[in-house]
Amino acid sequence: MKRETKINYKKVLTFTLRKRVHLDCKELIEMEYTVKKLGAMAGVSGRTLRYYDEIGILKPARINSSGYRIYGQKEVDRLQQILFYRELGVSLDDIKDIITSPDFDEVNALKQHYDELLARRKQLNILIENVEKTIFSKEGRMKMSDNEKFEGFKKKLIEDNEKQYGEEIRERYGREAVERSNRQMMNMTEEQYNEMQELSNSVMETLKEAYAEGDPAGELGQKAAELHAKWITYCWGYYNKEAHANLTQMYVDDERFRAYYDKEQPGMAEFLRDAVRIYTK
Repeated sequence: MKRETKINYKKVLTFTLRKRVHLDCKELIEMEYTVKKLGAMAGVSGRTLRYYDEIGILKPARINSSGYRIYGQKEVDRLQQILFYRELGVSLDDIKDIITSPDFDEVNALKQHYDELLARRKQLNILIENVEKTIFSKEGRMKMSDNEKFEGFKKKLIEDNEKQYGEEIRERYGREAVERSNRQMMNMTEEQYNEMQELSNSVMETLKEAYAEGDPAGELGQKAAELHAKWITYCWGYYNKEAHANLTQMYVDDERFRAYYDKEQPGMAEFLRDAVRIYTK
């Protein structure tokens, strides 16, 4: 007859709990990183992490007794956010404003990163397809029209514009006007596309000269307005004086447009608006 073995469940449970606590503590310790370890894991230099500390965008959790910066899970998550924003082309000053804002929501930020990356992947797929078609065309395996050669680039222009201003311009000008403008862009030939780009450059060059002269009603000021009218006709597929005047007013009212024109000289957006007001009377 076998002797029954008694198990001390209290002792087993105590040992298990002690082991679990030990493992949990070990995991917590392993989640702390020095500059060297965090840099190696994230693929950034120690100099970069120290710079992030200096500008206040990523402070270490603590400084240990040896004087080393120590980063915890919170700092790891913040660094991930910083690198996401950097990958999307956001400046460090803007990143700092975003992630230090009391309204910053990490989950919403991750969702935005996700949407941005999906859009980027979509654009890359378009460009990859375009390059593939070009290779096949050069090898004589298929024919590629001039429109197709620039399809990827034109789609990117449209998508960038939609992302930045899509909702606003639909509210101002209506859905049909925006869709017509997008169709106009996609149907452009290579020659028309190049002409539009050259015209855009001419608008800015003439506008700078006119601004230096200081008279929106002068010959150069009105030439800039006329060139701008031709440029938006390329973009829209039609011309309307009232819409032209309203557009340049939006350049002044919207800080994004104003920044584009005022980067050359402060006040250029207002100068263009004034020149177009005279031109469209």
